[in-house]
Amino acid sequence: MLHTILITLLVIVSIALIVVVLLQSGKSAGLSGAISGGAEQLFGKQKARGLDLVLQRMTIVLSVLFFGLAIAVAYFGL
Repeated sequence: MLHTILITLLVIVSIALIVVVLLQSGKSAGLSGAISGGAEQLFGKQKARGLDLVLQRMTIVLSVLFFGLAIAVAYFGL
């Protein structure tokens, strides 16, 4: 019973994590962004605002939940 609930939660969290990652905008576009984009991220010239910040924080929360649930499924599945 607990194993089934954990698996269901893991599937829901993994689908939500995929959706949130796909909704995020790319930090660099093309080859010119790949060359100059690293310097902008390194020195923090562009800060995430608005929806990008919310999506970034949701990604962190969902990824922590995903790893926690994956460990719980492995532990209780034995």
